[in-house]
Amino acid sequence: MNVIEIHSLTKTYGKSRGITDISFHVEEGEIFGFIGPNGAGKSTTIRTLLSLIRPTSGSATIFGKDCIEYAPEIAKEVGYLPSEVFYYDNMKVIDLLKYSASFYKKDCTQRIKELADMLNLDVTKKIDDLSLGNKKKVGIIQGLLHEPKLIILDEPTSGLDPLMQQKFFELLQAENEKGATILFSSHILSEVQRLCDRVAIIKEGKIVQVEKISTLKENNHKKFKIEIMDDIDLSYFELAGVSNLEVKDHHVSFLFRGDINMVMKKIADIEITNLWIEEPDLEEIFMHYYEKEA
Repeated sequence: MNVIEIHSLTKTYGKSRGITDISFHVEEGEIFGFIGPNGAGKSTTIRTLLSLIRPTSGSATIFGKDCIEYAPEIAKEVGYLPSEVFYYDNMKVIDLLKYSASFYKKDCTQRIKELADMLNLDVTKKIDDLSLGNKKKVGIIQGLLHEPKLIILDEPTSGLDPLMQQKFFELLQAENEKGATILFSSHILSEVQRLCDRVAIIKEGKIVQVEKISTLKENNHKKFKIEIMDDIDLSYFELAGVSNLEVKDHHVSFLFRGDINMVMKKIADIEITNLWIEEPDLEEIFMHYYEKEA
């Protein structure tokens, strides 16, 4: 079953670009990455999905129900963390969380305590006295206190220090193991690489690829670095499938996609002192993909 289905979703703001013809689905129980640079249309897609803004055309469903028509019903089972959180500054954290919990008609007291302890958050403080990172923690607890079936996170780690990011990822994985489906939007590729099963790449309001993380890495490029004895002409390695070719101080580096034997034959014909072949990280794959699209 697909928890989220998005079909040809479009949102335009007059002459400004929003999103165009967005389509993808998120399966039950998966952690799905939604990735692209800032301004690519991630937040617009999420806000449309949550019925915070209305689409110009296209449709989206959550739990098989239309996002606009059944928005209040869907909201009961969805936890949402926006990229920026804003609160009533004079409220105490615990009062805000109790107020949030009151919408779900269930006792969340124990759950709030567990999450606050895990994230090391003092709930007796006023919102106004919190740092940016601690305000983000309030948002995380607010999104998870009712144990939602679907968790939607928009750039969730901004403001969190590395140690807290680690705890947050562990928390998400625990929720996922309990059965929650997660849509994780980010421009930080290492986060997505670490957490997600599949990923949708968005660029300038359009989906450019939906792929399994494993396939994205396997079917993509190998990263070559060769230390050579003598100077060599750059054109020697200008083969089909070679990109990002650089020669610097007797070191040749490039990304390669295709039959690796072709490159090995080329390398066998020259004197080398060292050779490294690595899997590129998602960042390099992603940037190459963007350049190719451009």
